[in-house]
Amino acid sequence: MNQSPTTFRIRAAAAGTALTALLALSAALPAPASAAARASNAPARHQHDDEDLSWRLLPTGSTSHLRGLSAVSARVAWVGGYDGTVLRTVDGGRHWLDVSPAGAGTLQFRDVQAFDARHAVAMAAGVGTDSALYATGDGGRHWQLAYRNTDPAAFFDCMSFSDRKHGLVLSDPVDGRFRILATRDGGRSWQVVNTTMPAALPGEAAFAAGGECLTTLGRDAWFGTGGQSQARVFHSRDGGRNWTVSTTGIGSGPTAGVFALAFRDRWHGIAAGGDFNTPTSAIDALARTRDGGTSWRLVPDAPNGYRSGLAWLAHRDTALAVGISGSDVSYDGGRHWSQFDDGSFDTVSCTRDGACWASGELGRVALLSRDDD
Repeated sequence: MNQSPTTFRIRAAAAGTALTALLALSAALPAPASAAARASNAPARHQHDDEDLSWRLLPTGSTSHLRGLSAVSARVAWVGGYDGTVLRTVDGGRHWLDVSPAGAGTLQFRDVQAFDARHAVAMAAGVGTDSALYATGDGGRHWQLAYRNTDPAAFFDCMSFSDRKHGLVLSDPVDGRFRILATRDGGRSWQVVNTTMPAALPGEAAFAAGGECLTTLGRDAWFGTGGQSQARVFHSRDGGRNWTVSTTGIGSGPTAGVFALAFRDRWHGIAAGGDFNTPTSAIDALARTRDGGTSWRLVPDAPNGYRSGLAWLAHRDTALAVGISGSDVSYDGGRHWSQFDDGSFDTVSCTRDGACWASGELGRVALLSRDDD
């Protein structure tokens, strides 16, 4: 899809909408409703209702909008944001080191993939050459410009790695089809993939909101879309070469659709979204699949607001959803949800050691606290 001035303003609106929403939320945001109040067929209590969840804010010293996040462990995490910002912590968020790439001050790093405290890839989103990929192997002291987009129609949306070597980047449609880039060397080099990709619908696009519109698991990859008439999920079973597509039933429009995807295994996944222009209300904003994305079923007991981030907790049937109007938890695979926080976050990342991190605007980064920790 050609990035017309109108389309670019839609992308840019995602940056400013969160600030506008924050100013209004203190007066307009309703108290979180229980699952029972939102859906009469939901159980009154969940098995883990006595687990008190909360976000513990970690001062970063930054005011950048931190849309990109990659958590490695309870101690190590990387975040990326506007103004070319990349930050790294190795002590659980007590101290943050500014490791922003030199000469990238005008870029928006909306996705980050970190493998450890030294190796990471940062994805910049924007029109034309503002979409770029950087890689580091020394903790961010030096960065390599691994790929710079030169196609004026391309716009990078999100990135996902299935292991330390193999990763994919999703771009908005070029010549009527979504574009996929791939790496086999941990992000040091990238190539445009010659795909068998279903045609994009008129006006269809992905959303560079929090780096979660694309997810991978082994050879499987999924990405979500919106933008006009339908919110869809595309699926590849062979590492990104051949794709099929299905509709989700999630509400779609110029600023609405699927913003985040998370798969617990190759069969069970969640898609979340809404409209970032109406962050405190959402209709048909979350769907589940039990067949790898071939079909989707809307969740009646879904979060009330727009959500741009999803994550599964390690070794548990528990999922988190975050957005600029709050955070929600599900203890039963995404069937029922309850809100536990009303702060603003764009993305969430959980690690194998059980830590969950979230990040958002005005330099906000937090770690999830549980009363059973």
